[in-house]
Amino acid sequence: MNPGQEMFYNFFMQRVAEGKEEEAKALLNAGFEKQANGTFDAEYLKEVMPKYFELIKPEFIKDLQDAMTHFGGNLK
Repeated sequence: MNPGQEMFYNFFMQRVAEGKEEEAKALLNAGFEKQANGTFDAEYLKEVMPKYFELIKPEFIKDLQDAMTHFGGNLK
């Protein structure tokens, strides 16, 4: 895990709803694997974003939207 991934991992895991931690870890690790093999793109992010939002506490939706918008702006 690179420093940027670790930062997002910690950011996300602090906002995960109780009981969803293992699902969140699996989703994050899948995304990190895609980044490592060069297949993480804007289309994948669009597909997976709803899954991320299902796992977090409702009060953190805006935080995650902002983070995803920032990150997604760097993808092709």
